[in-house]
Amino acid sequence: MSTEKIPATVITGFLGAGKTTLIRNMLENAQGRRIALIINEFGDVGVDGEILRSCGVENCRDEDVIELANGCICCTVADDFVPTMRKLLDRKDPPQHIVIETSGLALPQPLVRAFNWPEIKSRVTVDGVVTVVDAKALAEGRFADDEDAVQAQREADPNLDHENPIEELFEDQLNCADMVILNKIDLLVGDEHEAVTGELRQKVRAGTRLVPARHGQIDVAALLGVGASAEDDLHNRRSHHEMEGEEQHDHDDFVTFIVTLGEVDDRAALLSRIENTIARHDILRLKGFVDAKGSPSRLLVQAVGPRLNSYFDRPWKAGEARSTQLVVIGEKHMDREAITAMLRG
Repeated sequence: MSTEKIPATVITGFLGAGKTTLIRNMLENAQGRRIALIINEFGDVGVDGEILRSCGVENCRDEDVIELANGCICCTVADDFVPTMRKLLDRKDPPQHIVIETSGLALPQPLVRAFNWPEIKSRVTVDGVVTVVDAKALAEGRFADDEDAVQAQREADPNLDHENPIEELFEDQLNCADMVILNKIDLLVGDEHEAVTGELRQKVRAGTRLVPARHGQIDVAALLGVGASAEDDLHNRRSHHEMEGEEQHDHDDFVTFIVTLGEVDDRAALLSRIENTIARHDILRLKGFVDAKGSPSRLLVQAVGPRLNSYFDRPWKAGEARSTQLVVIGEKHMDREAITAMLRG
């Protein structure tokens, strides 16, 4: 048995930045490398896991895709993460690389710290922390140091009396990164690329690589094999909460809920309702699957801010219960009943 540690890559990033697309492209170009995926969903519908399982890649077996849907991975280390890692490591054919996709609401620092648990530290090392950034969203002023935007969000929620949690989370994800992927650069115009790159260079740690990408496409050799041993470098990756002397964090500022619909007769009408609902309400992310009447395939829907994408990702499986379930993620002041009513029409 080899005594060499198995490398693990932590992929983090804000909602809809393109983490799942990045991982799918990685699997398609893994060149036979055995990769296990741990996916930490925020919500009960495993959308990201289903996308990856349906990718059609030979080395993407069902047993290699593990979902932890019991909340933020960094809050359930002992109950979920450590047993999952132990199960992977004790296989007869353990993975050659482990990739962890965190929820867009998760702090990466506590997860990296978990790799110092005795039963993990001797067998696995954090090869690198990769933060995926929606370059277009950043260019448009979302999740950036925009005092007007921060103030507007404070005013929208009379109970919000602390620093904008989205801004803190974004900065924490950047500060923990060994590599920042500027995804969706194909949407940038004019000097936006240069402006976004300059802004990020002021936020990341010295030595952090900034890598531009389109549709999450990046050379696997650059993504894996960073060799950072991040678990031994936590003092340089402190989060806002740690700098403020806090040991814990919570997600009370975020709300996630599921809207269940029946068979959808008019796909175009549903997509229009989704767009209108996002425009009217403070929704950060919407994703899910749709049972479109007359179609043998499942419709995948993903929305980030005002941008909505949909496509048929795979046929419904024999015996699989067809349903329409939309996961809505936003800040706690969202009007859940109004959003549900608009989506249902």
